[in-house]
Amino acid sequence: MKVLVVGGGGREHTLVWKLAQSPRISQIFCAPGNAGTASIATNLAIADGNIPDLLKFARENEIGLTVVGPEVPLVEGIVDSFETQGLRIFGPNARAAILEGSKVFTKELLYKYAIPTAEYHRFTEASKALEYLAHNTTYPIVIKADGLAAGKGVLISLSREEAQQGVKEMLEDKVFGNAGDEIIIEEFMTGPELSMLCFVDAHTAVPMVSAKDYKRIGEGDTGLNTGGMGAISPNPLYDEELEQFCLQNIIEPTLEGMRQEGRPFKGILYCGIMLTEGGPKVLEYNVRFGDPETQVILPRLETDLLDIFEAVVDDRLSEIDIKWDDDAAATVVLASRGYPEAYPKGLPISGLDEVVSSVVFHAGTSAGEGEVITSGGRVLNVTTRAHTVPEALSLSYRNSELIQFDGKTIRKDIGS
Repeated sequence: MKVLVVGGGGREHTLVWKLAQSPRISQIFCAPGNAGTASIATNLAIADGNIPDLLKFARENEIGLTVVGPEVPLVEGIVDSFETQGLRIFGPNARAAILEGSKVFTKELLYKYAIPTAEYHRFTEASKALEYLAHNTTYPIVIKADGLAAGKGVLISLSREEAQQGVKEMLEDKVFGNAGDEIIIEEFMTGPELSMLCFVDAHTAVPMVSAKDYKRIGEGDTGLNTGGMGAISPNPLYDEELEQFCLQNIIEPTLEGMRQEGRPFKGILYCGIMLTEGGPKVLEYNVRFGDPETQVILPRLETDLLDIFEAVVDDRLSEIDIKWDDDAAATVVLASRGYPEAYPKGLPISGLDEVVSSVVFHAGTSAGEGEVITSGGRVLNVTTRAHTVPEALSLSYRNSELIQFDGKTIRKDIGS
């Protein structure tokens, strides 16, 4: 079988790496891919949002299965386009991908089906949102743009003044474009976070092994939110009892609610959960693999990933016995100076060939003239599997020191 992976980040490199281990796959294409995927797949000069050209390539090259990494093409209906042409593709259709595409829709779904989450209010007019803030006395408070904002549409405001500024930036200044046409203001929840990812078909949800990611740029969980500066698996706070609680009280009611709404979900369901004093509550839903959680989850997977993807597409997930390694895994992100704000590109990377005992997943790289250069904010993920999380982290950090590029930024406290 020939397989097409859509996307070009660390998550997609990990997907390509894992799929390449399947004896059933003859060739893998990645669109657009990066310098890392180029070593194990054929990169295509097609943007991951260019649905017509992706569809044309899959049809003309007899692609047996397309796997979609990022959220934007899913929300924009790539699955619908492929299925209309009779092409096999892994991921939710547009009606189901709204779980990530609209925070307002998700909050209303959670409330309607009594799924635990933060209290919230929704606004389309800045004047009404500012009036609400004028009478609110509890801070911090969270402000979210309704639509997709490349992971930047969430503001945690410590004061009324910060919240007022955030409202004006979203609803008046349109810093997130149409994604901020409507906003949510919700209570600030406290407690440890966990990521729960599941394979989902029309009838079954199967949780993956647990993971914990580290979102803020600075050590001690300080500074701006990022796409993720590292991750570990397993999550030390996650056990079988918590998994069953979240499955029965969050995941399954959400999937049943989606079916009731005429939006049945298939693919990867990612739930961000906060363990509050009042119990686990939903922070957000994503409709694809997390990044960098994928980089620590898939190295622990023993079952052929292609078999799982096809079982989901064919609604026979319950027939697959998914096996996981008992080892732990850790990934450390090497980022560009300035990320998650403005950062330089095109800087040469050295030391990649010196890494041993770890796998380096490329996130923001491209091939220069005989060298690998930076092309994104999160550049590389140094990932290690070992018997314990501390062992995995030790090796990932040791190998991270071997890799150099100007302005390399790294959090030294992943796993703490």
